Amino acid sequence: MTKTSNAVPRERLDKPVLVYPFEAPPPPGASLEVAPGVLWLRMPLPLQLDHINLWAIDDGADGWALVDTGMRTEETVAAWRRLFTQATDGRRLSRVFVTHMHPDHVGMAGWLVRKFGCRLWMTRLEYLNCRVLTADTGREAPEDATHFYHRAGWSDGAIENYRARFGNFGKRIHALPDSYRRLRDGETITIGGHDWRVIVGTGHSPEHACLYCPARKLLISGDQVLPRISSNVSVHPTEPDEDPMSDWLASLAKLKAQVPDDVLVLPAHNEPFRGLHARLDYLAQGQERTLARLRKTLAEPRRVVDVFAALFGRAIGEADPGLLNLASGESLACLNHLMQRGQVSRRFDDDGVAWYQAA
Repeated sequence: MTKTSNAVPRERLDKPVLVYPFEAPPPPGASLEVAPGVLWLRMPLPLQLDHINLWAIDDGADGWALVDTGMRTEETVAAWRRLFTQATDGRRLSRVFVTHMHPDHVGMAGWLVRKFGCRLWMTRLEYLNCRVLTADTGREAPEDATHFYHRAGWSDGAIENYRARFGNFGKRIHALPDSYRRLRDGETITIGGHDWRVIVGTGHSPEHACLYCPARKLLISGDQVLPRISSNVSVHPTEPDEDPMSDWLASLAKLKAQVPDDVLVLPAHNEPFRGLHARLDYLAQGQERTLARLRKTLAEPRRVVDVFAALFGRAIGEADPGLLNLASGESLACLNHLMQRGQVSRRFDDDGVAWYQAA
């Protein structure tokens, strides 16, 4: 299960003062110039989070370089057709960059690179993981996955819903091309006469690429840093003992160390903003407060499904299977992180359900 952002509410902290230079986003099928030769595009999503931002960079005579593509839906295709005629000066796409493998970012990539005969640029782990997950389309849920959610405390009914929904990831993604250009952490890429540096982060996805242009003071942040919401950081059935929260916190620190505070941040969701360092600090501090609250809750043994109220401020039931999946994945990310710190222990009962308690 992957989803761009966390729909689960968190504890409120004193929010940093961020500056939003633009009054309103462009409507689907239109564009707004946020810097000379840099266009803000917005595509609709059939989700609670109802939009994604894409960024087109003037690549000179070659056309436009695109960062992220939108989800494979009829509405997105219609918006792209309007853009081809209205917002790109009739020029082709020169190349397609994808920050990471989630469907709202990569969904239209295969369609676009075939239409324009251009190259897909992604990090290796994002490309390969996307190929693996799309191969599950139409497949039955594996037993490892159902055991994973049983250990988390899911009911038989919730697991049956999961079985029925499994294999839908690839339905929102056009088939990827069979070759791509690999993005590497730290490399510099020239787009339209300007150098952009690749900064890879982890935690939200395996090898998420941000693009930073020092000369133009621009950071295309994807989902690594968002101004109004926090990205989902989850444990998934394929790697049940991983600690993505450590990766996520390290990536926040990495961005702060490598990107100055005076950039205009171009995120995948919400609006472009200034105030990068304050936002990174807020996200890191908020996560530490969440972990401290979780430790207090674990004075008594709890299952994964028992900690939702402590982490997200409310109970989460089975009526919304997608939200249950998100909440379980992020709760496990917090629990695994505390186990790695030696602050929480885990035991399994006779039914194979995991119980967690503060050490």
